Amino acid sequence: MKQQDPMDTSVSIASSADVFDWLSRFINIETGQFSTSLRLDRMEVLACLAGHPERAAPVIHIAGSKGKGSVTGMISAILEAEGFRTARYTSPHVTEYRERITQGNTFFDEAIYIQAGRELVSIEAMLRNTPQSGIRYFDPPAPDDTEASFFELLTLYFFLCARLARCDVMVVETGLGGRLDATNIVDPLVSVITLIELEHTEFLGDHLGAIAGEKAGIIKAGKRVILAEQAHEALEVFKKTAAACHAPLYYLPEVLDLQHIQVSPRGTAFRIAAKSQDLFPSPLELRIPIPGEIQARNAALSLAAAKLAFPRLKAASILQGLQDFSLPARFERIMDAPIFIVDGAHTPQSVEACVDTFSTLYGKQGLLIFGCAAGKDAVSMAKILIPHFAQILITTPGTFKVSFPQLVYDTFNAEARFLGKGCLVLYIPNTGQAIEKALEQGRERHLPLLGTGSFYLAAEIRNKIRSYA
Repeated sequence: MKQQDPMDTSVSIASSADVFDWLSRFINIETGQFSTSLRLDRMEVLACLAGHPERAAPVIHIAGSKGKGSVTGMISAILEAEGFRTARYTSPHVTEYRERITQGNTFFDEAIYIQAGRELVSIEAMLRNTPQSGIRYFDPPAPDDTEASFFELLTLYFFLCARLARCDVMVVETGLGGRLDATNIVDPLVSVITLIELEHTEFLGDHLGAIAGEKAGIIKAGKRVILAEQAHEALEVFKKTAAACHAPLYYLPEVLDLQHIQVSPRGTAFRIAAKSQDLFPSPLELRIPIPGEIQARNAALSLAAAKLAFPRLKAASILQGLQDFSLPARFERIMDAPIFIVDGAHTPQSVEACVDTFSTLYGKQGLLIFGCAAGKDAVSMAKILIPHFAQILITTPGTFKVSFPQLVYDTFNAEARFLGKGCLVLYIPNTGQAIEKALEQGRERHLPLLGTGSFYLAAEIRNKIRSYA
């Protein structure tokens, strides 16, 4: 149910904040609101009414369960270094909504957000009024259920901003799944699929093959696909889909060799050697300012995608783009005394990658502050995390998404007792108080701190730390 009436005709757009306030009136699955359908026909109608802004520039389209935000950001950074004016669409945001709709790693001019916002409001009104007007703006006719969702409108807003800014290329991350995701109206130069794992099973299916089938929906006829390393069940789905679409498939382990990965507190260095002459004739020595082997793998996928989309891409642009890359809440060090890392990991595999990096760099006797949204696999994450920490504080991951922190605490407490690792698990539901407690313990006991489980928890921690500045 909408929070306010989006049909209010008195909408005034004088800032980007006004646009996002207006968007918040619409049904938003991210916040736990129920949506009657995941569908593309309504998005196609919106795009038609807007004059198809999704066709205003070439697109690289990214889906996956793990690392797709980093991959989207890295591709964008590489293309910006090459000289392309690059529109980037990611989710979720960490501090503010504008992070989802940017040019490279910077915000668009405010005038772009305002002008596109006014156009968006007008298009949404056209969608509502079309069935009553008797005018056919499009073929096929509008679906009976004409109320647009938050994510559909946000996606259209991105395309409108990119068109107004005359961007050269758009790098677009899916929101949920792929096949029926609002972004899947694009016809991309290259489709990119990151690692797949069980997620959003209420929408995408309860086994890996079903989820892979939804993600594979972004593969388009005759268009290249670059695919991260996958479990066998998922890989077979992607191979079959690509073959059916006559889409050339580039499987990352078969086209690039990732070598000499070196992780330090200040970043990750690695070497890429291409197995295919379609990519690079000689090895590349690269560095990203984010610690973690997983980020080296994300970078390999990103540079392969960028090169497949733009074959004349220079190696120097890849080096510069990755070297300058940054993204909030991706193993981000936000404090030095005590050391405090935040990471938006919220699935078992991403949590495992995060904690492995943390333990390698800072040891296994640190303090964890953890919170996750409803529907996440808290049991699996507890089993992964508990052996690595002396103390764990369970809290609420902000207020943006529905969460049940008491149940998460019960899960972690039970697992800690079962595993017998001597890890103390505490429950502090107030997020601010939990952060204060973590900082107090970190200072007194000289413990390194990690905050993870949710991008929104990472945002709460970042905002709290910034308030001390």
